[in-house]
Amino acid sequence: MHVDDAIRSRKSVRRFLPTPVPAPVVRHILEVAARAPSGNNVQPWRVYALAGAARDAFCSDVVAAASTDPDRHQPEYAYYPTAWFEPYLERRRRCGFGLYATLGIARDDKVARARQMLRNYTFFDAPVGLLVTLDRRLNTGSYMDVGMFLQSILVAARAQGLHTCAQAAFAWFHQVARRHLPMTDHEILLCAVALGHEDPAAPENAFITERAAPEDFTSFHGFAP
Repeated sequence: MHVDDAIRSRKSVRRFLPTPVPAPVVRHILEVAARAPSGNNVQPWRVYALAGAARDAFCSDVVAAASTDPDRHQPEYAYYPTAWFEPYLERRRRCGFGLYATLGIARDDKVARARQMLRNYTFFDAPVGLLVTLDRRLNTGSYMDVGMFLQSILVAARAQGLHTCAQAAFAWFHQVARRHLPMTDHEILLCAVALGHEDPAAPENAFITERAAPEDFTSFHGFAP
């Protein structure tokens, strides 16, 4: 797959088939992604790959925590702003409203919305979940490094005919992750990646978010006319 096609066909898949993904394929994706750049080549990421019984036990505990006492669980870093403003607020709204409309969930249907939110914590049924952490002793630049690593995972997965969903939602449940995985106190759980085969019949997988044109976010200088 040409890299342009891999990037353009990447999307957030929110329902996967149960088809297993072999460990050698997961390892290959991570090996390719590890070529992502990082400042001074510090390679600040760490990955915990979950499948089978380990994945199921972890997901079960996260779903229970999110269902019974969600307010007790908070992330160790701020992903979103405390106050939204334009143009980001409108983009966020279009994303959320568009997804729920695709699923046929009304804006005032809190039960259905909560049920859909809980699907995050089963990796949307993907057979593989990747938890990505960062050493908290590093600095802000390392967040950019991990971002490039994550994008490389998503693109490398497409080259294998697989799909993904990057999920910040798991950052809230780092305490649960620590009960299941050998995470050190120095690690911050940044996010997860659901990895597997897309369910092409799922309506939510037909929802594609729009992107701004380069002219909307780029100022060109010094180019020939």
